[in-house]
Amino acid sequence: MPITVSIVEDNDQLRGTLARVISRAEGFKCISHYGNAEAALEALPKDNPEVVLMDINLPGMNGVECVRQLKQVAPQIQSLMLTVYEDTDNIFAALAAGASGYLLKRTKSAELLEAIREVHRGGSPMTTHIARKVTQSFHKVGPSPQATENLSQREQEVLDCLSNGFLYKEIADKLGISYETVHTYIRRIYEKLQVRTRTEAVAKFLRRE
Repeated sequence: MPITVSIVEDNDQLRGTLARVISRAEGFKCISHYGNAEAALEALPKDNPEVVLMDINLPGMNGVECVRQLKQVAPQIQSLMLTVYEDTDNIFAALAAGASGYLLKRTKSAELLEAIREVHRGGSPMTTHIARKVTQSFHKVGPSPQATENLSQREQEVLDCLSNGFLYKEIADKLGISYETVHTYIRRIYEKLQVRTRTEAVAKFLRRE
């Protein structure tokens, strides 16, 4: 079954381009797209896509608030921010609102499709530059010496890759393991750290010293 995707983007040309990229890719189906948050909020619970690509700068209600409200009425829908904004305020606002990942619009099509797959599998993809901003912010937080002591060496290697913004496929290639094995390690990491998202896991990892 293809991964169903909806798009919320006010730029008509970009919205059309994204819809075509997704629809033409094997294993994906773009089922709807909207030019503003208000229309999206009304229709998305009925469309019930598995993943929504969400812009931040929308006319009227912004994308962050749209994600927050969408999470309340349709918590099963995963939101992936796709935006030009790369400041930490917008990044953390989006993640706090319930976004599962954060990419910049300059992200290449192949990377975008991989990120959608990752969100669908329960991951939290971020553009490498965004991941660095997130980790830099976490470096300012106080130490938590026992945060990752129960992780195996391999699990710590996987988590280190996550903290540097690697996608699951990139982690698999770097460590010489399969894509599915990466998911197994990440599931164990989440369980051991008692977290549910990549952001929370990275936060604990960076406070380990």
